[in-house]
Amino acid sequence: MAKQPFNLLNFSTATVLTAFLLLGCSHSYEKALDRQVFRYNEHKNISSLDPAFAKDNANIWAVHQLFNGLVQLDENMKIKPCIASQWEISENGTLYTFYLRPDIYFHAHEKFGPTKTRLVTAADFEFSFKRLLDPKLASPGGWVLSAVDDFFAKDNHTFQIKLKHPFPAFLGLLSMKYCSVVPKEIIEYYGTDFRSHPIGTGPFFLKRWSENNKLVFRNNQRYFEIDSAGNKLPYLEAIAITFLADKQSEYSQFIQGNLDFISGLDAAYKDDILTSKGKLQAKYKPRINMLKSPYLNTEYLGFYMDSDIPEVQSRLLRQAFNYGFDRNKMITYLRNNIGSPANGGFIPRGLPGFEPTIGFDFNLDKAKSLVTEYKRLTNNPNPTLKLSTTENYLSFCEFIQRALLDIGLNISIDVMPASALKSAKANGKTAVFRASWVADYPDAQNYLSLFYSKNFAPNGPNYTHFKNEEFDRIYEGAMIETNDSLRIELYKKMDAIVMKEAPITVLFYDEVVRFTQKNIDGLGINPTNLLELKKVRKN
Repeated sequence: MAKQPFNLLNFSTATVLTAFLLLGCSHSYEKALDRQVFRYNEHKNISSLDPAFAKDNANIWAVHQLFNGLVQLDENMKIKPCIASQWEISENGTLYTFYLRPDIYFHAHEKFGPTKTRLVTAADFEFSFKRLLDPKLASPGGWVLSAVDDFFAKDNHTFQIKLKHPFPAFLGLLSMKYCSVVPKEIIEYYGTDFRSHPIGTGPFFLKRWSENNKLVFRNNQRYFEIDSAGNKLPYLEAIAITFLADKQSEYSQFIQGNLDFISGLDAAYKDDILTSKGKLQAKYKPRINMLKSPYLNTEYLGFYMDSDIPEVQSRLLRQAFNYGFDRNKMITYLRNNIGSPANGGFIPRGLPGFEPTIGFDFNLDKAKSLVTEYKRLTNNPNPTLKLSTTENYLSFCEFIQRALLDIGLNISIDVMPASALKSAKANGKTAVFRASWVADYPDAQNYLSLFYSKNFAPNGPNYTHFKNEEFDRIYEGAMIETNDSLRIELYKKMDAIVMKEAPITVLFYDEVVRFTQKNIDGLGINPTNLLELKKVRKN
């Protein structure tokens, strides 16, 4: 029999799309197929597709496409159903009962048997939570269950969690990717290799991963969510992720139209794409959209309060430091007005508990008088502090350094690799350090935990080793207060104590900024900078 000539029309769309994603395709199909594939770059690389290791944005963004949990957040940071269609909380706030949907399937895998898949049950959540706490796994996410006393599958579709004490922020914790459901038989089959062979329930499934090169997800035809019109999600056929490490190269690929979106603002390109007032440059308006939203990220400098350095121990100098530089100018010149000057507390804009009046405004005279008073009391004519930072934030630290010279406070700057600064900060090896805190879950308790004395680093997030008895007392009361309004008032009191004692200098409240090609619709934006792709269309 004579061979038939090769004809792309004889192949299914899925076959051709796979060829396009993995090997490239003919120009005649490229344009049509491109409209079904969302392309972005991950310059920080992805270390694991296992939700138990979804610690940073790179992993979280990818894992979010593949897995689901009991609950999820909407774009306004409100808790809404996911695999759990509804739930009940006991009157004393310690027993959570979740009722699971009966129609959630895992991604296909031969280890499920002849059907290649199976329904999710409450026993899967019991297994997933036990796995998260397993010391052999050493997941960085085990802490999310620290308030949990017990959990168990009551029946196939009912999962219960008992807390040690009331914890109103607990539902928000369950929205984190750490709490995603995973199948026992697949975990047992792959072991630690589950990181590169993930099987979840999400809107996309893993098609191919060439580490440090390309990652491809495909549309999950069994996905359970629908849009308001009853259409199945997701709309996209696939997601293609590249791994260019250089942000300038990433930006160039975006400007050339080879990527569908980029996130964040980098010094390498901020002036090319934005005006000094934070607006999109006119040359890009016809083909690029910009999205902005408050970001639950507070950028700050911390003072290590257990230091034996007199300047660090002086509240006068710490307050002078806070009064001594103009945050408005810093945001205008160094951030092109992306973000807002932090004249409030540590709790950022966008969270209940944010209070814009308890922080520090630029006040040169006040700063000078505080330094003068410090010199008089200590007979130290030349107060000096060493500030440790990374290269990315050197410009901010130099801005502050120049400003504080005018008030008589000398700042030396120590530039360190990010890993070295992280270690030094955790172990009290730096007197003043640059840091940021991005919300793990949408509750201000997440921020205030950095100042609770029982959370001293390296065993907790209190990197400043701040200790205040009144703060601790209010914090412990807030953790069991189930009335939202009363709890928020307690949050404000704690934030005010922190700002008065000044173990930190809050620099700015960040903003999420995203740039997309004009043909991208439905990407949206949210205060946790979660990449949500299930409702994205390419036109």
